[in-house]
Formats: sequence, structure tokens, C-alpha cells
Amino acid sequence: MVSFTLNGKTIAAKAEGKTPLLWVIRDELKLTGTKYGCGIAQCGACTVHVNGKAVRACVTTLSAVAGARVTTIEGLSPDSSHPLQKAWIAEEVPQCGYCQSGQIMKAAELLAANPKPTRAQIVKHMDGNICRCGTYSRIIAAIERASQEA
Repeated sequence: MVSFTLNGKTIAAKAEGKTPLLWVIRDELKLTGTKYGCGIAQCGACTVHVNGKAVRACVTTLSAVAGARVTTIEGLSPDSSHPLQKAWIAEEVPQCGYCQSGQIMKAAELLAANPKPTRAQIVKHMDGNICRCGTYSRIIAAIERASQEA
């Protein structure tokens, strides 16, 4: 058993330590907001926070989060009141929606470290999170909106 804090609650996962965190979150803990995209840390759909840092849950092992604080999209704001979540809706970012939780979690990391980023800083930080629908301009606009409203 590996213990860690998930969205503010201490839990003990039963999976083997080498199991990817993504599968523990989705299959064992039944939180399905974090998505499987590529399995090789290239797309960002599985982005979660570990001790405040955005990581790819598809390649982060359960043993790597022992004793850590893990936050998923469900833990960012239980009632969807986080400024990014509100901005995502206001800017009509989602199309298929598949990558959106990973996009929001990556953006939340940026705003936690830099509450008023420039457009160039946003683009650089979000590089590597792929949106197959191509909503990049709306993603950037939502992050800009959230930074102004937070």
C-alpha cells in the first residue's frame, strides 16, 4: 500500500508501486477527469499536480507519490469555481473536451507561480500540452482572463 494525499484526503492505494499514477487515479480511485492520451508523457491529457508541480500521471509511478500531495482536476475546485474553470467556459474553450483537464492543470501551475503572466509566458508554459481540436487561441485567452480575474 502506498499512502499519499489526494485532493486533500489521505488515501492508501492498493496497486503495486510501479503502477502509473494515472491508472490508480482512474481505475482504483474512480476519478475520471484525468485522461489517458498517449501513455508516453507527450500530450498532457493526464496532467495532475504533485506537491504543486504539474506532472504527467501516465509516467509517474505510484511509488513516486508516496507521502506527496496530489491534486487532480476534481480537486482543483469541487464546485468548478476556480478562475480557470470559469474562464474556460467564458472563452468557450472546449470542443471535444478530452485534453481540457490537463490543459487547466498545466495552466493552474503557471498561475500559482506567476499570477500575471505575459502572453509569451503563457505560450511557453503551455507548450507540450496538445489540443487535437486546435483551440490554442481560446486556451491562451482563458488563461489571460483568469489571470485578470483572480
